[in-house]
Amino acid sequence: MTLELCYIIVGMLILFAVFDLMVGVSNDAVNFLNSAIGSKAAPFFVIMIIASLGILAGVTFSGGMMEVARKGIFHPQFFTMPELLTIFLAVMIADILLLDLFNTYGLPTSTTVSIVFELLGASVALAAIKIMTQTTGTALWDYINTAKAMAIIGGILLSIMVAFFSGAVIQFLTRLIFTFDYQKKLVRYGGLWGGMAMTAITYFAIVQGVGGASFMTEQTAAWIKTHSGMIMAGIFVLSGSIFQVLLSFFKVNILKPIVLIGTFALAMAFAANDLVNFIGVPLAGLTAFQNALSSGDPLNITMAALGKKVNTPTYMLLIAGSIMVLTLWISKKAKTVTETEIRLGRQDEGTEKYESIWLSRKIVNLFDFLFSTVKNLTPELLRDAVEKRLCLADGDNNTCLIEKPSFDLVRASVNLMVASAVVSMGTSLKLPLSTTYVTFMVAMGTSFSDQAWGRESAVFRVTGVLAVIGGWFLTAFIAFAASFIFAGILFYFKLPGFIVSLVFAVYVIWKNHNKHKAQEKIKDEMTIYNLDKIENLQEAVSQTFDHLAFLLKSIRESLDISFDSLFKSDLVTLRQERMRVKYFQNSVNIIMANIFKVLRLLSKEDHHVSYNYYQIIRRLQKLSDGHRDTVIRSSMHVSNRHTGLLEAQIIELKEIKKVFLNIIFLVETAFRDKRIIDCQDAVEQFHYLKELVDDYNENQIKRIRDDSSKTRLSILFYAISGNSVMMAKQNIKLLDIFNESFKLNQKCESVE
Repeated sequence: MTLELCYIIVGMLILFAVFDLMVGVSNDAVNFLNSAIGSKAAPFFVIMIIASLGILAGVTFSGGMMEVARKGIFHPQFFTMPELLTIFLAVMIADILLLDLFNTYGLPTSTTVSIVFELLGASVALAAIKIMTQTTGTALWDYINTAKAMAIIGGILLSIMVAFFSGAVIQFLTRLIFTFDYQKKLVRYGGLWGGMAMTAITYFAIVQGVGGASFMTEQTAAWIKTHSGMIMAGIFVLSGSIFQVLLSFFKVNILKPIVLIGTFALAMAFAANDLVNFIGVPLAGLTAFQNALSSGDPLNITMAALGKKVNTPTYMLLIAGSIMVLTLWISKKAKTVTETEIRLGRQDEGTEKYESIWLSRKIVNLFDFLFSTVKNLTPELLRDAVEKRLCLADGDNNTCLIEKPSFDLVRASVNLMVASAVVSMGTSLKLPLSTTYVTFMVAMGTSFSDQAWGRESAVFRVTGVLAVIGGWFLTAFIAFAASFIFAGILFYFKLPGFIVSLVFAVYVIWKNHNKHKAQEKIKDEMTIYNLDKIENLQEAVSQTFDHLAFLLKSIRESLDISFDSLFKSDLVTLRQERMRVKYFQNSVNIIMANIFKVLRLLSKEDHHVSYNYYQIIRRLQKLSDGHRDTVIRSSMHVSNRHTGLLEAQIIELKEIKKVFLNIIFLVETAFRDKRIIDCQDAVEQFHYLKELVDDYNENQIKRIRDDSSKTRLSILFYAISGNSVMMAKQNIKLLDIFNESFKLNQKCESVE
């Protein structure tokens, strides 16, 4: 590697540092924003301002963590400057690609795990190359700082268990004290709780993290640690007194400022702990390059100087913090990742992001058995007392209400207090814990204790947690393998390898960007189904049919595309439509969930109105099933390379499609415009469709007898024609409900 190429690599490392800050914050914003956003402690822009200030404060405490990138994973004295630059460049390319991939799919992964295993993978690759090409007698473990690497990995795994069980236990005890109806208890114990929260947050965020502050002298840091007991006592008394005054005289809900202060502290802990993940490697590369240039032989001198303590200038940390803050405000992917944890931890039931799997069902069954056993062994008096504290009482009859507050301020304050404590403790020990793992598992532990995972949602929430944890292990594997491969390419191919790796990275990021835009478009389309405010019965009915009109339009367009793609055996388009099946199922589920909300409000209204709503649910389920079956059958038939449709079958299915889609269009138009259509026309078209299908089925029997239509082809033809009749029938039934709901007095004739 030439010195000129080293200059280029150092410049690219600095550029990659900026980009890595952006994709890293997009991934990790979930860590310190979720509790405040989920509990609605303040307007969104206020939460963002406080988090931004926490980041700027936290980066100045991150100086001590920078050593991890320089000497935490490998021994720098065994590598030359070009070899270290190769390692660092491979790490940054792999890191950006990995984080951008996870951000695109909204999975909160760990920037700490990614950087640790990327450093490990790239350094193992270079060490293996050196061992194979040199006869120095060194072994692989001589190059790798195995003790520190194992301590970091062990600390990360231990933090997962500590975070979950700490969150669960502390939330359980806190809920026993305050209950869900916490306002009354807050007046009594609020000052003490606020003082404890502030003391814990301050201790771990400032006292334990003071050693890494770039702006603080060693004497000042030592004085703070020596007098930490006195400082904590003062903070407890002062903050507790202030909170009690706010409660008693100004009637302020002190949990809101506690959550906001906790957000600041966790953002600060995040920046102090995780900044090394984003700029530690580029700064280490810059330091190695500067040290090599100052020597007489920059390309061959070993980098033993990196093993010494190197202070990072405060201005560099603040520049990095400013980029993080800017990204926090403008990144759309940050919002995507944030939604995952909030949805998994929310108190109420509803549509879930994840389906149940075998393992999640087994885990839920196991815990259900364990809790039932413990419950039966617990004395009834104690059991009744605990259950009374853990339910939200109805003031009229002193019974538990079904719906508890969603992600309330008590849980948010515990989330922030426990997470900031665990992360800050890791920072003080110079262990780069995963803030993602810690905050996620604390949130899952507190939601578990709060009984947010009820019978209606437990299997889906557990599946979500397993998916995220599985993604964490996948992160480690991909990070190691990707950096190992990139390091090998860069070492052997030099400049051409660098160019190819860079082009590949740009291409993948561009593809991920387009994928995320498509996901955002679908999410924007889903917002039409929101039914948050219902003023009266007529408005609820009207909005329901608006949603149905949009859904029918989407299904009609999807079936139109699927039919044409089947005729052409266009597998690419059919696969795209098959991927959209999940979107239609979610749309139907949301509409049905909205209908259930309306039915709860209409419990004392006209019984016939309620019956119509139940009928809509029934028709929607059948319509969704028919659409899914048609698309999947068509896709699988073409994907399996079975015999394509015969010319006669294509002609017949085109006629079926024309009549069938026209029926959907008539119903869709009626729903959208809220206007009377000729109901009889729709019914006559339905009868014509049935006659067509009957005639074409007779033709199909002839084709089966003369063996011109194979078995798979015949099954597909009958399934599509049968689904078309069934879905057309559901549309006629929905039109009948529509006419009756709007008192149009135009009853559709019975369709069987």
